[in-house]
Amino acid sequence: MPEHDIDNDLVARAQRGEKRAFELLVERYQGRLARLVARMVRDPAEVEDVVQDAFIKAYRALHGFRGESAFYTWLYRIAVNTAKNALESSGRRAEGRGAVEADEAEDVVENEQLHDLNTPESLLLSSEIGRTVQSAIRDLPEELREAIQLREIDGLSYEDISRIMDCPLGTVRSRIFRAREAIAEKLRPLLDLSGDRRW
Repeated sequence: MPEHDIDNDLVARAQRGEKRAFELLVERYQGRLARLVARMVRDPAEVEDVVQDAFIKAYRALHGFRGESAFYTWLYRIAVNTAKNALESSGRRAEGRGAVEADEAEDVVENEQLHDLNTPESLLLSSEIGRTVQSAIRDLPEELREAIQLREIDGLSYEDISRIMDCPLGTVRSRIFRAREAIAEKLRPLLDLSGDRRW
């Protein structure tokens, strides 16, 4: 059964009052939400609190979920907003932590560009590229950072990102384009990219 159908079945059962169905949704998405929140909040204990709070809000609002977007998209939006609210209430901004991004960026570079070059020089370059990508993502304005993470790290569609970020599809495309340009600009000295090439 496709993921979307499993979610819809569990949501329908939870809306009818079956608590185990919602518990299964929590089990399915707890790890993903924790990784998402951890990119915004530094303290692991606070990440746990924000994720728990997001699930409580989702449970209370579940009767209003109509399936117009994927459950995952709806839940992501709640988690992002919960994290932002938690940070704002303590006078902080979202952190651009990036540990996951760096690891994944290094994997992409090694697999696609350096997969057969296991020399010390190539491994050093790969590590430097990962750090550069991590730094570039961390330095992006929040709306660009969130868009590029949802697209490249979480693999969401432009439509889902549009719903999560509550902005038009064209704005999402623009933010992702601008984020990629900013990252490419920082990578050009390392990869000797000409100005007309994109990563």
